Amino acid sequence: MTFNEGMQIDPDRVSVGGGPGRGGKIALGGGAGGLIVLVLALLLGGDPGSLIGDLTGAQDSQVAQAPGGLPEHCTDGASANKYVDCRVALTIQSLDSVWAPELPKQTGQRYVEPKVRMFSGAISTGCGNATSAVGPFYCPADQSAYFDVSFFQELVDRFGASGGPLAQEYVVAHEIGHHIQNQLGDIDRAQRDPQGANSAAVRTELQADCYAGLWAHFADKTPAPGSNQPFLKPLSDNDIRDALSAASAVGDDRIQQASRGRVNPEAWTHGSSEQRQKWFLTGYKTGQVKACDTYSAPSVDNPPALR
Repeated sequence: MTFNEGMQIDPDRVSVGGGPGRGGKIALGGGAGGLIVLVLALLLGGDPGSLIGDLTGAQDSQVAQAPGGLPEHCTDGASANKYVDCRVALTIQSLDSVWAPELPKQTGQRYVEPKVRMFSGAISTGCGNATSAVGPFYCPADQSAYFDVSFFQELVDRFGASGGPLAQEYVVAHEIGHHIQNQLGDIDRAQRDPQGANSAAVRTELQADCYAGLWAHFADKTPAPGSNQPFLKPLSDNDIRDALSAASAVGDDRIQQASRGRVNPEAWTHGSSEQRQKWFLTGYKTGQVKACDTYSAPSVDNPPALR
């Protein structure tokens, strides 16, 4: 998926660098971020929960960056097609353009734009201090999504995902999916039932995948503000394969098999590769928030909308 080159990047929509934190532990919920922590825990033979605590212990000197604007090379759709940081920024604007009309239309809830920060190394957040090892994540406490863009290369090198644009945009859309859950009052469900193949944690992550697919459904059709063109050019079959490749790469079963040589569904937190692909496709094919109700689905293996 590529951006229409005339689309302008708002230099103030995404900030770069750190910001004030208010203590506590990081609230992961990330399509990729949470799995980075899980992978590290599995590789080290440790507990993911305790590892998150370690990762949020960055020193103040590491996270004292003052937030600023985007680099000067991020100007328009052409730069978003070339540079990953610009791509993240323009993907956020595309997400805003989709969710601003669709969320109230479909749920009656007004869309509140999340804050978005790109960082490198470490950052202070409303959920605590975090390092790049956490990967992309969403913090409900400050309603912000955080991205270290170096992760997207990790997604290819370590997890074998496609390096295509929609693979990266899927990750961004997944994290904003957690913001939608926060607005709708669902994101806390994951903490009440945090592990297992049918757990609320898995259902929460699969719903964020579905919301990412919902964005893709509208992204090449919804005009950008003040324009008669959408931010993105029409999706191709290759674009969808890129997104499905990323969803598959960060499935719990694939991660476990690669790191330990066996699969243990009782330890799942995000869902299997197949489940993540199915729920992304559910959102993409229906464009409906109600079709993404993973909590009511009798089985997360078979989304009702795909039957």
